[in-house]
Amino acid sequence: MTPPARLAAAIALLEAIEASPRRPADAVANGFFRDRRYIGGGDRRAVADQVWFVLRHWRRLAWWIERVGGETSPRLLAASMAVLEGRPAESVARAFSGGRYAPDTLEAAELRVLDALNGHTIAHPEMDDAVRLEVPDWLLGRLQARFGNDIEAELAALTGAAPLDLRVNLLRGTREAARASLAEEAIESEPTPLSPWGLRVRGRQNVTATAAFKSGLLEIQDEGSQLVVAALDAGPEMRVVDYCAGAGGKTLGLAMTMGNRGHIVACDVSAPRLEGAVRRLRRAGVHNVERHLIVPGDKWAKRRAASFDRVLVDAPCTGTGTWRRNPDARLRLREQDLAELVVKQADILQRASALLRPGGMLVYATCSVLAEENELQIEAFRAQHPAFSLVAHTAASQYLRLTPRRDGTDGFFAARLARNP
Repeated sequence: MTPPARLAAAIALLEAIEASPRRPADAVANGFFRDRRYIGGGDRRAVADQVWFVLRHWRRLAWWIERVGGETSPRLLAASMAVLEGRPAESVARAFSGGRYAPDTLEAAELRVLDALNGHTIAHPEMDDAVRLEVPDWLLGRLQARFGNDIEAELAALTGAAPLDLRVNLLRGTREAARASLAEEAIESEPTPLSPWGLRVRGRQNVTATAAFKSGLLEIQDEGSQLVVAALDAGPEMRVVDYCAGAGGKTLGLAMTMGNRGHIVACDVSAPRLEGAVRRLRRAGVHNVERHLIVPGDKWAKRRAASFDRVLVDAPCTGTGTWRRNPDARLRLREQDLAELVVKQADILQRASALLRPGGMLVYATCSVLAEENELQIEAFRAQHPAFSLVAHTAASQYLRLTPRRDGTDGFFAARLARNP
């Protein structure tokens, strides 16, 4: 594809994302490219990079466009981004030639916006803090309370691009073997600094096409997610329930730490998500996992009350810790969403805790950095359930708290709770 054709595709994808405000951008992009199989792998990455760059700067771009009298649109966002990155307005306008596969020519009002942006950068001292930091207005105070004086650096890290983290499946081989296998296919990796099972790949690489991935030696999983698995400390012969298993990412990690022994029940309210785990389990060589679909009126939990050694609650959350990967989530998140999720999390934690036997341990985790979903959720639970004690993550910290700036991972939280004998 020519550069103008890539630009036209990027604008079309931005339009599709804007037309589906409650649907994640990556899901929209998957469907977009699936319907356009003629777009090759390199072009897909180039188009996606343009789109994700705009998503990471959306509030500031919209601020500039409004400031100079324009109306925000995907076309003008893409064009304005190029000008504010240093390209002359005239050069950007030429890419909108209206020729074959190129975007339609810019209208007079659009050209006036680009001319007004000439010579400026995306930063401006008159921007509100929420705009400058690319967060919803209602969320800024909560983030300031969470990060304090580090808010600028923390949110800058959350705005950047995430690395590609992999988890080595020790049921199939070693980290050294996985690294060597990737190197044979010209993919360089390095051990993750915190997870003993992780590898980090720089840049965009098609890891799923490698022999190591196809053989089940590797899974794509952020290092922070791997550390949540480690926090559960699940060993062979244990009975474990992954209460919000989804497609089984953490279930696979638990099966590995258990040496494919014992018994894991992967639960979820979504049948398609549980079905999606089947192929991953087979590829990883895992055979100690049972799947269970949670449905209204289900008696399964009541029959298995207080029967599990370990319970993992990877709760649904705002995903504020994953903004590096999902920058569009910042644009879609509403205060009402947070309020609804806090209620749902409390209910899930209540239900899942009943499955834990006395002397067992539960790990509650989110990929959020917000106190309402994390520390405050645990404090409220413990106030109502005195039979549960908090197990410190380390001698220096009660909880596992991870951020991109400090730890190089997604933002994660985990609390360990023991049920008293």
